[in-house]
Amino acid sequence: MTTLTRDRLLARGLRLEYLTVGWNVVEGLLSIGAALAAGSVALLGFGVDSFVESVSGLVLIRRLRAEQRGELDQEAVERVEHRAERLVAISLLLLGAYILVDAVWALAIGDRPSVSPVGIVVTTLSLGVMGFLARAKRTTGEALGSRALIIDAFQTTTCLWLSATTLLGLAANAMLGWWWADPVAAVAIALLVLREAIEGWRGEDDAPAAAG
Repeated sequence: MTTLTRDRLLARGLRLEYLTVGWNVVEGLLSIGAALAAGSVALLGFGVDSFVESVSGLVLIRRLRAEQRGELDQEAVERVEHRAERLVAISLLLLGAYILVDAVWALAIGDRPSVSPVGIVVTTLSLGVMGFLARAKRTTGEALGSRALIIDAFQTTTCLWLSATTLLGLAANAMLGWWWADPVAAVAIALLVLREAIEGWRGEDDAPAAAG
């Protein structure tokens, strides 16, 4: 791989992470606002996860910019990636536990959310955005030999599934009146997030070895 090619890949990775952070901030704000208005546990978990994804994106931006400026040797890159993986994994673990407890409580007390048109629109748009970002980040991460970027692509794929799960819960509540679909979707979201946290923590062993 030539230096020029790697520089271009780093620049592409940065653009993808900037888009990830920007979208997730907007998505998170809209989702949390809509969740509070509708009383939706699933949408709240989805919105908070968006900010965790933003943190992950910011860590990746720092890592890619540092290499782009030549501030990190290969050993330093490994250390930064390791810290990034662990930080995101811990954040996701806490988030998954919170969503799970909140969802089970909502089911237990029969907390009925109202319909959320904003939530339906946001999660629908997220399906397209997350699908594009997941594919592009995985391709770029594999070309760079970056475990952190590959794991971030996996997290974006999980966010795609979170979007679909949240949308199903919101749609079932809106169209069929199945209020319980929202907290059930939240339980599914929590399990996906917890799995993502475990995979992120173990990512160093599971991800492909970095290319030279």
